[in-house]
Amino acid sequence: MNQNAIIHPVTPWYREPWPWILMAGPAFVVVAGFATMYIAFSRADPLVVDQYYKEGLAINRVLERDHAALLRGYRATIVLNEERTLVRVRMAGEMLPAELHLHFIHPTKAGLDREISARQIQPGLYQGSVQLAQAMRWNVELEDAQRQWRLTGAWNPAEDRFVLEPRS
Repeated sequence: MNQNAIIHPVTPWYREPWPWILMAGPAFVVVAGFATMYIAFSRADPLVVDQYYKEGLAINRVLERDHAALLRGYRATIVLNEERTLVRVRMAGEMLPAELHLHFIHPTKAGLDREISARQIQPGLYQGSVQLAQAMRWNVELEDAQRQWRLTGAWNPAEDRFVLEPRS
Protein backbone atom coordinates (compact mmCIF):
# COMPACT_ATOMS: atom_id res chain seq x y z
CA MET A 1 0.00 0.00 0.00
CA ASN A 2 1.16 3.50 -0.87
CA GLN A 3 1.83 5.65 2.18
CA ASN A 4 1.41 8.93 0.23
CA ALA A 5 -2.21 8.21 -0.61
CA ILE A 6 -4.70 10.34 1.32
CA ILE A 7 -7.90 8.65 2.26
CA HIS A 8 -10.94 10.95 2.37
CA PRO A 9 -14.01 9.88 4.23
CA VAL A 10 -16.90 9.07 1.85
CA THR A 11 -20.01 11.20 2.44
CA PRO A 12 -23.42 10.67 0.86
CA TRP A 13 -24.26 12.89 -2.14
CA TYR A 14 -26.96 14.82 -0.29
CA ARG A 15 -24.42 16.09 2.21
CA GLU A 16 -22.33 17.67 -0.51
CA PRO A 17 -23.09 21.34 -1.39
CA TRP A 18 -22.66 21.11 -5.18
CA PRO A 19 -25.71 18.98 -6.03
CA TRP A 20 -27.88 21.43 -4.08
CA ILE A 21 -26.31 24.46 -5.73
CA LEU A 22 -26.86 22.91 -9.16
CA MET A 23 -30.50 22.00 -8.39
CA ALA A 24 -31.31 25.47 -7.02
CA GLY A 25 -31.43 27.09 -10.47
CA PRO A 26 -34.04 24.76 -12.03
CA ALA A 27 -36.04 24.76 -8.78
CA PHE A 28 -36.15 28.56 -8.81
CA VAL A 29 -37.32 28.53 -12.44
CA VAL A 30 -40.15 26.11 -11.61
CA VAL A 31 -41.32 28.29 -8.71
CA ALA A 32 -41.13 31.44 -10.87
CA GLY A 33 -43.13 29.65 -13.58
CA PHE A 34 -45.93 28.81 -11.16
CA ALA A 35 -45.94 32.40 -9.85
CA THR A 36 -46.19 33.73 -13.39
CA MET A 37 -49.00 31.30 -14.18
CA TYR A 38 -50.90 32.42 -11.06
CA ILE A 39 -50.57 36.09 -12.02
CA ALA A 40 -51.67 35.40 -15.60
CA PHE A 41 -54.79 33.47 -14.61
CA SER A 42 -55.85 35.57 -11.62
CA ARG A 43 -55.88 38.99 -13.31
CA ALA A 44 -57.96 39.90 -16.36
CA ASP A 45 -56.57 42.16 -19.04
CA PRO A 46 -59.08 45.04 -19.27
CA LEU A 47 -57.37 46.61 -22.28
CA VAL A 48 -58.36 43.79 -24.61
CA VAL A 49 -61.92 43.93 -25.96
CA ASP A 50 -63.69 40.57 -25.81
CA GLN A 51 -65.86 41.21 -28.84
CA TYR A 52 -63.39 42.89 -31.14
CA TYR A 53 -65.36 42.01 -34.29
CA LYS A 54 -68.50 43.77 -33.04
CA GLU A 55 -66.36 46.71 -31.92
CA GLY A 56 -64.92 46.89 -35.42
CA LEU A 57 -68.38 46.93 -36.98
CA ALA A 58 -69.49 49.70 -34.62
CA ILE A 59 -66.72 52.05 -35.78
CA ASN A 60 -68.95 53.46 -38.53
CA ARG A 61 -71.60 54.50 -36.00
CA VAL A 62 -68.91 56.23 -33.94
CA LEU A 63 -67.65 58.09 -37.01
CA GLU A 64 -71.23 59.17 -37.78
CA ARG A 65 -71.48 60.69 -34.29
CA ASP A 66 -68.25 62.64 -34.83
CA HIS A 67 -69.57 63.87 -38.17
CA ALA A 68 -72.91 64.94 -36.58
CA ALA A 69 -71.01 67.10 -34.06
CA LEU A 70 -69.01 68.65 -36.91
CA LEU A 71 -72.17 69.48 -38.89
CA ARG A 72 -73.78 71.18 -35.88
CA GLY A 73 -70.65 73.22 -35.23
CA TYR A 74 -70.16 71.94 -31.71
CA ARG A 75 -67.16 73.01 -29.68
CA ALA A 76 -66.80 72.70 -25.91
CA THR A 77 -64.53 74.36 -23.38
CA ILE A 78 -64.33 72.39 -20.14
CA VAL A 79 -63.22 74.05 -16.90
CA LEU A 80 -62.58 72.27 -13.60
CA ASN A 81 -62.22 73.89 -10.19
CA GLU A 82 -59.02 73.51 -8.15
CA GLU A 83 -60.31 70.48 -6.22
CA ARG A 84 -61.33 68.77 -9.49
CA THR A 85 -64.87 68.23 -8.16
CA LEU A 86 -66.89 70.76 -10.17
CA VAL A 87 -67.02 70.70 -13.96
CA ARG A 88 -68.35 73.49 -16.15
CA VAL A 89 -68.85 73.05 -19.87
CA ARG A 90 -69.25 76.00 -22.24
CA MET A 91 -70.82 74.76 -25.50
CA ALA A 92 -71.01 76.48 -28.84
CA GLY A 93 -73.08 75.27 -31.78
CA GLU A 94 -76.63 74.76 -33.01
CA MET A 95 -79.50 73.09 -31.11
CA LEU A 96 -77.78 72.65 -27.75
CA PRO A 97 -79.27 69.90 -25.57
CA ALA A 98 -80.55 70.40 -22.01
CA GLU A 99 -78.17 67.79 -20.60
CA LEU A 100 -74.71 66.52 -21.50
CA HIS A 101 -72.88 63.34 -20.59
CA LEU A 102 -69.18 63.69 -19.89
CA HIS A 103 -66.94 60.62 -19.71
CA PHE A 104 -63.50 60.77 -18.10
CA ILE A 105 -61.73 57.64 -19.34
CA HIS A 106 -58.52 56.48 -17.67
CA PRO A 107 -56.04 55.31 -20.35
CA THR A 108 -55.17 52.01 -18.63
CA LYS A 109 -57.54 51.30 -15.71
CA ALA A 110 -61.21 50.95 -16.61
CA GLY A 111 -62.15 50.89 -12.92
CA LEU A 112 -61.18 54.57 -12.59
CA ASP A 113 -63.44 55.77 -15.44
CA ARG A 114 -66.07 58.32 -14.45
CA GLU A 115 -69.29 59.39 -16.16
CA ILE A 116 -71.15 62.52 -15.14
CA SER A 117 -74.25 64.34 -16.25
CA ALA A 118 -73.97 68.09 -16.69
CA ARG A 119 -77.20 70.09 -16.64
CA GLN A 120 -77.71 73.39 -18.41
CA ILE A 121 -77.62 76.33 -15.98
CA GLN A 122 -77.56 79.04 -18.66
CA PRO A 123 -77.85 78.89 -22.43
CA GLY A 124 -74.63 77.18 -23.54
CA LEU A 125 -73.31 76.66 -19.98
CA TYR A 126 -73.51 73.30 -18.21
CA GLN A 127 -72.42 72.17 -14.75
CA GLY A 128 -71.84 68.83 -13.04
CA SER A 129 -69.79 67.27 -10.25
CA VAL A 130 -67.17 64.54 -10.39
CA GLN A 131 -64.55 62.80 -8.24
CA LEU A 132 -61.45 61.94 -10.27
CA ALA A 133 -58.52 59.80 -9.23
CA GLN A 134 -54.99 61.05 -9.77
CA ALA A 135 -53.78 60.40 -13.30
CA MET A 136 -51.28 61.90 -15.70
CA ARG A 137 -53.78 62.00 -18.54
CA TRP A 138 -57.50 61.40 -19.15
CA ASN A 139 -59.35 60.70 -22.37
CA VAL A 140 -62.53 62.75 -22.39
CA GLU A 141 -65.74 62.18 -24.34
CA LEU A 142 -68.70 64.57 -24.38
CA GLU A 143 -72.07 63.54 -25.82
CA ASP A 144 -75.77 64.24 -25.62
CA ALA A 145 -78.19 62.00 -23.71
CA GLN A 146 -79.40 60.30 -26.91
CA ARG A 147 -75.82 59.61 -28.09
CA GLN A 148 -76.39 61.28 -31.46
CA TRP A 149 -73.08 63.17 -31.48
CA ARG A 150 -69.83 63.28 -29.54
CA LEU A 151 -66.72 65.36 -28.96
CA THR A 152 -63.50 63.67 -27.87
CA GLY A 153 -60.09 64.73 -26.68
CA ALA A 154 -57.39 64.30 -24.07
CA TRP A 155 -56.89 66.25 -20.87
CA ASN A 156 -53.74 66.78 -18.85
CA PRO A 157 -54.75 67.40 -15.19
CA ALA A 158 -52.02 70.04 -14.88
CA GLU A 159 -54.39 72.27 -16.89
CA ASP A 160 -57.64 73.54 -15.41
CA ARG A 161 -59.30 74.07 -18.80
CA PHE A 162 -59.28 72.29 -22.14
CA VAL A 163 -61.16 72.33 -25.45
CA LEU A 164 -62.99 69.51 -27.19
CA GLU A 165 -63.62 69.76 -30.91
CA PRO A 166 -65.15 67.28 -33.35
CA ARG A 167 -62.87 65.08 -35.37
CA SER A 168 -63.03 65.74 -39.06
